[in-house]
Amino acid sequence: MRNGTSDLVPRGHVQVLSLYMRVFRIARGWQSTLPQETESERRYIVQEAQTLFRQNQQLTDHTSIKKCIDECEARIGIGLHYRNPYPRPLYLPVMGLATQKGRKLKAQQRMRKQAKPVYLQSHDEDN
Repeated sequence: MRNGTSDLVPRGHVQVLSLYMRVFRIARGWQSTLPQETESERRYIVQEAQTLFRQNQQLTDHTSIKKCIDECEARIGIGLHYRNPYPRPLYLPVMGLATQKGRKLKAQQRMRKQAKPVYLQSHDEDN
């Protein structure tokens, strides 16, 4: 054992648990810009963390786990900076280009997927 963790526990697991606890500490001390919204924003932070962490708890691929960690850290940073716990909206037209006859717009769909910011990777297109 070193640093209080077993050698059997993967480093990423410890990092995820640390991040999970950090989100709850942030929620506990959260102060909204509008005092009457503080409690509802605290509840939102806790519910969002629980939902996304449970949604991703079955991941075993290190790159997928790293992407989720990066997304969480980005959302924490943006939320603390702007004092807003909600994800920033993505302003892209749903289907901005007209289709040519017989084409499926695969390139446009690929570009939209690549343009999606890291802090919105866990959210569907319709959220």
